[in-house]
Amino acid sequence: MATTPKNPTMHDVFERNKYDLKTSLKKSRAWYSQQVLLLGKQGITPQRLMREDLSSLKSRIIPGNLYMFAYDPKLKATLPYYDRFPLVFPYASVPGGFMGLNMHYLPYPLRIRLLDNLLVFKNNDKMDGTTRLKYSWSLIANVAKFRMAEPCIKHYLLPHVKTAFKKVDVNDWATAMLLPVERFIKAPKEKVWKDSQASI
Repeated sequence: MATTPKNPTMHDVFERNKYDLKTSLKKSRAWYSQQVLLLGKQGITPQRLMREDLSSLKSRIIPGNLYMFAYDPKLKATLPYYDRFPLVFPYASVPGGFMGLNMHYLPYPLRIRLLDNLLVFKNNDKMDGTTRLKYSWSLIANVAKFRMAEPCIKHYLLPHVKTAFKKVDVNDWATAMLLPVERFIKAPKEKVWKDSQASI
């Protein structure tokens, strides 16, 4: 990896830590822990992600792209826990909002595995700004290799989205899976991940 700039921008961080999906799939649990620790030491926070590279901020979502945003659930008082900064592949627009897969509900290695499985639905092989996932829940429901997506299914209401949508470049999808920016409220991430794995 290249030398870290003195005051790296988020672009620098993504470029320096650009993880290859196929290579990452073969790594050990210890490797994932090491990479997440490395990324955490580079000062990556939700606030910083939203503050830098304003050109990636969007006012609306397009199903099949990957987005990060701040969220304050309508029913937070009754939820056992929730993520204040989701990492979501929206797959369907619904009245008042959208349905999507929040990858944060899986531990890092499973996020990479699910992403790899979902790439069978990419609309082209260009891996550029035109590339997105074209799938629906009916396509992946009850399919064994997509069972890990079940705890990620979330319904988001647009009035409760508290920031613009930060679109993640397709070449940074694998890296985004390893960013330690999940912000679970009412439970630690380890509890969330344990519950998710128990349900699949």
